[in-house]
Amino acid sequence: MAVAISLREFLDDHHLPYDIERHPHTQSSRDTAEASHHPADRVAKCLLLKDDERYLLMVLPADRRLHLGELHRSMNRPICLATEDEVAKVFADCETGAIPPAGLLYDLDTIIDDVLLMQPDVYFEAGDHEQLIHMKQADFRKLVGDASHGDYSCHD
Repeated sequence: MAVAISLREFLDDHHLPYDIERHPHTQSSRDTAEASHHPADRVAKCLLLKDDERYLLMVLPADRRLHLGELHRSMNRPICLATEDEVAKVFADCETGAIPPAGLLYDLDTIIDDVLLMQPDVYFEAGDHEQLIHMKQADFRKLVGDASHGDYSCHD
């Protein structure tokens, strides 16, 4: 699989500059950071979450884990991880688990961890497990639009 067509079209249609980097096949964001030789705090890990009404996209650095309790308190509602089948359904044009942080594209409310927003560059899966998209922080912020943000992660 290559870059998800809908993602490529979205980036190009919105004139967002990006580079594509190939890397050995990986199964986790942390492994992707290692295989691509990029700091893990600059590689985005995307999680599909859900509450009683809808899905949410959480974007955090690959070297951190979601502090779900803090997110619960902040949003004042129960939130849990979506199942692998739900992820495959929502991101049908991507390999399972290779979720890009383009919530706008998938009509998902998006939450970005503050740590990721402090990085000068961000790398993220392009829709498969062998390619990363690299963007400068200013362009990444345009990609995620009006996503909410906060301190929702801690180190593994």
